[in-house]
Amino acid sequence: MSDLKSVTDASFEADVLQSEKPVLVDFWAEWCGPCRALTPVLEELAVEHEDKIEVVKVNVDENPSIAAKYGITSIPAVFAFKGGEHVHTSIGAKPKPALEEEFSDLLS
Repeated sequence: MSDLKSVTDASFEADVLQSEKPVLVDFWAEWCGPCRALTPVLEELAVEHEDKIEVVKVNVDENPSIAAKYGITSIPAVFAFKGGEHVHTSIGAKPKPALEEEFSDLLS
């Protein structure tokens, strides 16, 4: 299992929207192969940039309300939140350099 914090429908506002730091939210599911492939990449980003960002996971099967609220139709989907606002989306499993480039404004 992942070292990343699991966020639920109930904890999303406190853990993500009210976070002091920008948050990358990985919307995923147990049965999703690309989701499992993305987890170690996100864990690396979380460790390397722990002073700048939080990285959390939302299981879309267990938390349908938050997945529906953000229109999750394809997973893995990584959403960036800053100051309680959704600021960027990355769809699909991508290598670390691609994610670092996509979210560079939050990581630098």
